[in-house]
Amino acid sequence: MECGYYDRDLCHSCTAIEVAYGRQLERKQELVRGLVDPLGSPRWLAPVASAEAGFRNKAKMVVAGEVGAPTLGILDGTRGTDLRDCPLYPAPVTRALHALGEFISRVRLLPYDVAKRRGELKHVVVTGSPEGRLMVRFMLRSTRQLPKIRENMDLLHELVPAADVVSVNLQPEHKAVIEGPEEILLTERSELVMTVNGIGLRVRPRSFFQTNTAVTERLYAQVAEWVSAADPVSVWDLYCGVGGFALHVADPAREVVGTEISPEAVASARDTARAMGLPEAGPGSVRFLADDAAATPADLPGTPELAIVNPPRRGLDASLCAWLEGSAVGHAVYSSCNAKTLARDLRRMPSLRPVEARLLDMFPHTGHYEAAVLLRRD
Repeated sequence: MECGYYDRDLCHSCTAIEVAYGRQLERKQELVRGLVDPLGSPRWLAPVASAEAGFRNKAKMVVAGEVGAPTLGILDGTRGTDLRDCPLYPAPVTRALHALGEFISRVRLLPYDVAKRRGELKHVVVTGSPEGRLMVRFMLRSTRQLPKIRENMDLLHELVPAADVVSVNLQPEHKAVIEGPEEILLTERSELVMTVNGIGLRVRPRSFFQTNTAVTERLYAQVAEWVSAADPVSVWDLYCGVGGFALHVADPAREVVGTEISPEAVASARDTARAMGLPEAGPGSVRFLADDAAATPADLPGTPELAIVNPPRRGLDASLCAWLEGSAVGHAVYSSCNAKTLARDLRRMPSLRPVEARLLDMFPHTGHYEAAVLLRRD
């Protein structure tokens, strides 16, 4: 991938950009296999490659600069570097970033000054759907400039006509955390529809969604294929997020339960299930609960025939590994963004042996990846 920002020494976020993409895939496959193979030697399917550019559906841009002349990008120390034309983003997101820069200038929003710890607008986050629809979030230090955004929503929609969802998030603290606890919705619509394999997943401002939609489609399809082959009558999707896995494995003869600690994500998952006409109880049902995945076995009756786990980088809680190891779960699918914690957790569950695996490259030009492993009880 060609990147003028990298060539001009302005941004080095893509740490592997000088490595041929085929070799990037090989290195990731070697890393993950080296950690997983000693624990069961699964059959490895061909890795899923990504487009090399235009693949990121979400742009998280630091706002810096001056009133009337903002930068949207990253910080070089405390100075803003504008990255509105970063080649990682698809055209609708890039157009939105330029339009939002104009909006911020014309409305005269005050960028946050990290060195002086003053100012208001810290970040702008733009998420794009496969259809080119957008969600726009302004991260402010306080509500001081919220009226300016409210009063100029007509201008915002003129400049960014594809913005279905617009919100303000309040992050009053001076620390390297983008989101604060309060979200203020500025549009009637509260959810962006992300169509994945024909399923219109609803995503709210504070809901997690994978940043590479095309590879996410392949991940969900792969897991659905494994679940279909195992043919369980009951499935638990732990760390279910907005319900991607759970809704992909729905079946008229199957009961599916998804659990997620984020109430916003659960609300989105329920909205999608209702839109699909899925019942909440009985055969063919898909039900979502706001719950900590580690607590799910104690909070739900019975044991599923198959469990799907998709934890954050820290991996599974030891208590959940112990429950899975001692349970009657016949199959499990583990989706991981960190092969070190994946391997640690597999060692904690020796009765669930890896039988098939696949690397999916969500994050070209970096050392990050997603790995999915099918586990079967010996």
